[in-house]
Amino acid sequence: MNLALRFLGVGSAQAPELGSACGVLEQDGSPLLMIDCGAEALSAYLDRYAGPPHAIYITHTHMDHVGGLERLFYRIYFDSELRGAVRIYAHAALVPLLQARVADYPEVLAEGGANFWDAFRLIPVSRGFWCDGLWFDVFATRHHAPNTSFGIALEGSVVWTGDTRPVPEMLGEYAAHGELVAHDCALVGNPSHTGLDDLAREYPAEMRSRLMLYHYANEADAATMEARGYRVARRGDVAALATPRVPMPAPAKVG
Repeated sequence: MNLALRFLGVGSAQAPELGSACGVLEQDGSPLLMIDCGAEALSAYLDRYAGPPHAIYITHTHMDHVGGLERLFYRIYFDSELRGAVRIYAHAALVPLLQARVADYPEVLAEGGANFWDAFRLIPVSRGFWCDGLWFDVFATRHHAPNTSFGIALEGSVVWTGDTRPVPEMLGEYAAHGELVAHDCALVGNPSHTGLDDLAREYPAEMRSRLMLYHYANEADAATMEARGYRVARRGDVAALATPRVPMPAPAKVG
């Protein structure tokens, strides 16, 4: 199994030229799981893979992370092979927010007769979920308001924090086995996002050596973070990943 993390976008909400923050977990070069679906991210996905995603994990419901879902609805609803086949994994606490922000517009089709979720297979999660034979842990992060943002971890391989303040207690649990950690970081932090100085204060040196930073404002900020010794993701970068620690389950016996 050859796994990699592709950064389709690395920018903050104010930096569309860097692309909406989005990662795609690839297996043997093929997309396995898209992480977040902002408007720019969906365009980048379609350009890269020449088709819509079959599985999406949503970290939180700010529009630069879910704004592509409405367009994706129209892309797949009218395709009988895709309708209902695209899985959306989201923490159960996010389901009401997803409904309010992207799914509750009256009459998603002017002709009527369709619900937004008819196009998708919505899978609420809590501790984690299985996706194509891999177990992903889900954990709470600190972004904007409590219980509204959740990171994802593939044990022994990769962690994606999503937008967050530092979460040393969570990474101590979910990034304890040498994982690459894709971490939100701006040059200057605020109540919803990590800043460069926060990293040194909150994380030990070994953890900082495994960080790959994204969700920043511009190239100058990225260069500053690199000058401080951090690995910084650029749009289109691909990072090779270690093999996950949790093995794929054996096929179920029938009869």
